[in-house]
Amino acid sequence: METIANVAEIAEAQLIRSVLEGHGIKAVIPHESTAEIAPPYLWASGGIRIQVAESDVATAKSILATTMKDAEAAIEREQNEEPRAADGGGSSK
Repeated sequence: METIANVAEIAEAQLIRSVLEGHGIKAVIPHESTAEIAPPYLWASGGIRIQVAESDVATAKSILATTMKDAEAAIEREQNEEPRAADGGGSSK
């Protein structure tokens, strides 16, 4: 297994694993239990690791890069949208 990402939060590691597994790539989080109950122990060693088989490294990195780009674009679109009124956008004037 080869590490393809290091993160600070267990939820982020689990999300990455879920994305990869959704694309058919087996991903593991070594020491997941420790990350859930005592994350500082893993922070001291570089963070929470996400690992995949060596044969899946290039594909996994590509999936994560595409996913990040798509997420950033969605956030930017959302930030550029005009705020909607709480009543569904209509005005009672």
